[in-house]
Amino acid sequence: MMNRVRKFSRPLAIVAMAVFAMGCFGKGVPMPPEPAAGEREDYVIGIPDQLRIVVWRNPELTVVVPVRRDGKISVPLVDDVQAEGLTPEELKEVLTEALAEFVTAPDVTVIVEAINSHTVTVIGGVGRSGQIALVRQMRVLEAIASMGGFNAWAKKDRVKIMREVDGELVEYVFNYGAYSSGKAPDSNLLLRPGDTVVVPE
Repeated sequence: MMNRVRKFSRPLAIVAMAVFAMGCFGKGVPMPPEPAAGEREDYVIGIPDQLRIVVWRNPELTVVVPVRRDGKISVPLVDDVQAEGLTPEELKEVLTEALAEFVTAPDVTVIVEAINSHTVTVIGGVGRSGQIALVRQMRVLEAIASMGGFNAWAKKDRVKIMREVDGELVEYVFNYGAYSSGKAPDSNLLLRPGDTVVVPE
């Protein structure tokens, strides 16, 4: 039970720390390196994604299921299966092995129908604060623009990106003026799931 509480409260704690950081204008840490061209990380299933499990030639086993708060999904014949933390390919292997006890040579496909777990949060001096689903690659300015852009009170040179790295909260600083003038061309950071973009006012 305590583990569930900690998992639920961690995003709230990160946002709370980000709000507190709005008044602390440090320089942050150096920007992380950009991924190589065309390089993509495998998608990792999370809570509360929605998955379609297709078992070829076994329509009665084909289901659309949410990833529950405990990180599991319910699948006919095999009951509860851990999905959180696995890639679709890894989950496919788990389900194939489990269903092999009931179905001859099961052909399983795992489709992520709704990407609900990979999000970034934008708060502060923008048109509206909230979360954005990372259905594709997105950078800091695009995230801000999608939330209505900077408002009249935004401190554009003190934008912060709060990110959890190896269990610690790391702070990157984005200076819109420096970026737009060409002085910091690499500072428009590529966002990752769980990032919080803080625009001070």
